[in-house]
Amino acid sequence: MHYFKYIDGELYAEGVPVKRLIEAYGTPLFVYSYKTLTRHFNAYHEAFRRFPHIICYAVKANANGAILRSLAALGSGADVVSGGELYRALKAGISARKIVYAGVGKTDEEIALAIKKGILMFNVESEQELVRINEVAESISKRAPIALRVNPDIDPETHPYISTGLKKNKFGIPIEDALQYYRLARQLKNVQILGIHKHIGSQITQIKPFVDALERVLLLADSLKRDGIDIRYLDIGGGLGIRYNDETPPHPKELAKALFPLLSNRDFTIILEPGRSIVGNAGVLLTKVLYTKKGADREFIIVDAGMNDLMRPTLYGAYHHIIPVKKRKRKKIVADIVGPICESGDFLAKERQLPAPRQHEYLAVMSAGAYGFSMSSNYNSRPRPAEVMVRNDKYYLIRRRETLQDLIRGEVIPEFLRK
Repeated sequence: MHYFKYIDGELYAEGVPVKRLIEAYGTPLFVYSYKTLTRHFNAYHEAFRRFPHIICYAVKANANGAILRSLAALGSGADVVSGGELYRALKAGISARKIVYAGVGKTDEEIALAIKKGILMFNVESEQELVRINEVAESISKRAPIALRVNPDIDPETHPYISTGLKKNKFGIPIEDALQYYRLARQLKNVQILGIHKHIGSQITQIKPFVDALERVLLLADSLKRDGIDIRYLDIGGGLGIRYNDETPPHPKELAKALFPLLSNRDFTIILEPGRSIVGNAGVLLTKVLYTKKGADREFIIVDAGMNDLMRPTLYGAYHHIIPVKKRKRKKIVADIVGPICESGDFLAKERQLPAPRQHEYLAVMSAGAYGFSMSSNYNSRPRPAEVMVRNDKYYLIRRRETLQDLIRGEVIPEFLRK
C-alpha cells in the first residue's frame, strides 16, 4: 500500500497535490511519501518481531540522506556495498553495529574503513577476499567480523539481471564448498566468524525460493556446528518484490510465517536486507509532456524525464505504471512514452494504453522510489532531478536539482588548454 491517490481528479502525495510540488520544484521530480516508507519498514519489523532480528535496509535501492535518516530513526541498520554507501549510512546516524557489508569487489581502503568504524560484519564473497580482509585487519591491529556469502543455487524466478543466487552468478561462494572456506577462516588470526549470508535475487514474488534457500543454508549451519563453528547471525538477504503492474508479491508477514518453522529452536539473530520493498512504492517520478507526435506505426509522447533519470525500463524492460497528474475524460491511445536522450533505448513505456495527454501536461511514473535516482546519471549532460519528501500536508526538499555548473564541478582544465 502507498499514499499516492487521486482526490477530485488530482493526484496527491499524502496530503499534498503533486501539482503544487511541480510548481515549486519543476520536473523531472522524484517525490517520496514518508508514511509509505515507514509503513513498509514497520511491516518487516512487526512480521519478524517474535524472532531476534536486525533489518538492514539495502542502501543501493535509494541512498538519499533523508530517507536513510528516516529509517535510522525507526531502528534500521544498513546493507552496504561500497565505502560510499557506508559513509552515507553512518552520516545518517545508522549504528555501525547494524551495518553489514557485501559486494564482490571491496578495496583495501574500503575494508580498512569498515573495520575501523566497527561494522557488524563483512559478507565475504570469495577466498581471495577472505584472505585480504585478514591481511588488512592485521595491518591495523584489528579483527574483522565476517560471514561468508554462500550461493545456494536457487532459482528466484526473477529477471536474470537481478538474480544473484545461481551457480552462473558472480556472487558468493558455492554452498557445497562453504565448509572448507569456513575452515580456512577459522585458521586466520585476524577474522572472527559470526555468520552465514545468502541473497538469491531481487523482485522475487514467490515465497518458495526463500524457503528452499533457507533450508540449504540451515543444513550448512548444522555442518558448521558439528565442525565446531558456531554461527550467531543468519543473514537471509532481501529481494521481496513489489507490485509494479499485476504482480502479487507476498507480504513480509507471509514470508515470516513460511520461515519461522525452519527457524524455531535456532539460536540465531536474523538479518534481513529489504530495499525495494521498503522504498519502491514510496516514490514517484513526475514528468512533463514536451511534445506528442505520430510516427509511421505508433504515437509518441515525449517527456522531460529520460533513461538517465529512470534506467529500469531501458535496462530491464521493466514496467512502471504511468498515470496523469490530473484526470481528464479523454479517448485512450496506445503510445510509446519516451525521453529526450539521444538513444533509441530511451523510453519509460512501450505500447502503453493511456488517456491521450497533451503538450505541457504532467504524468506520474509510479513505483519509482527504488533504483530511480540511485541509478541516475548525467548522460547527455543532463542535470539530475530534485527530490522531495512529503509527510502529511508538509513537503521538504531533500535534494536540490543539479545545475549546469554542477555538471563540470570537479573537472580540471590542463594549463596548456587555458590560453
